[in-house]
Amino acid sequence: MKLYQATKWIRVGLIAAMTVIATPQVFAQDAGTRVAVVNSEKVFNESNLAKAMQTRLQNEFTKRQNDLRDSAQKIKSAAEKLDRDAAVMNEAERVRRQRELADQDRELQRKQREFTEDLNQRTFEERAKIAEKANAVLKQIAEQRKIDVIVQEAAYVSPKADVTDDVIKALNSQK
Repeated sequence: MKLYQATKWIRVGLIAAMTVIATPQVFAQDAGTRVAVVNSEKVFNESNLAKAMQTRLQNEFTKRQNDLRDSAQKIKSAAEKLDRDAAVMNEAERVRRQRELADQDRELQRKQREFTEDLNQRTFEERAKIAEKANAVLKQIAEQRKIDVIVQEAAYVSPKADVTDDVIKALNSQK
């Protein structure tokens, strides 16, 4: 009788162990993970939102950029004039004008750094707005197509897994 009970428990244990081993394989076969890929740079470059962003930034920063270019040209012209006239100037006048040019050049470089920082900050802000809208579109696409994972910038992408054009179309259709 003890032998019968022991055999019974061994059988129950073997069945339980086989069930534990086989169950993940059954679920893994049924639940294939669906993956898609999006090229975010293409979205940032080709969508209507991105093109509008470029236009806004260009309108916002063109005047400052032109002013900086004009200032740089004035400094260059003044430096060339100083080089031509340096031979006939007295030492004190030449040193004074060199210092003025150096000060103007430092001021121009400061303004150029500020311009670059402001442009980068605004570009970042505008791209964040586009990314927010693109993420909402990606979520809709994932829900519609029952996609489990959407990856950005894969090393290789099958055309059927690439949803970039669909994201751009959806963004372009938004108001």
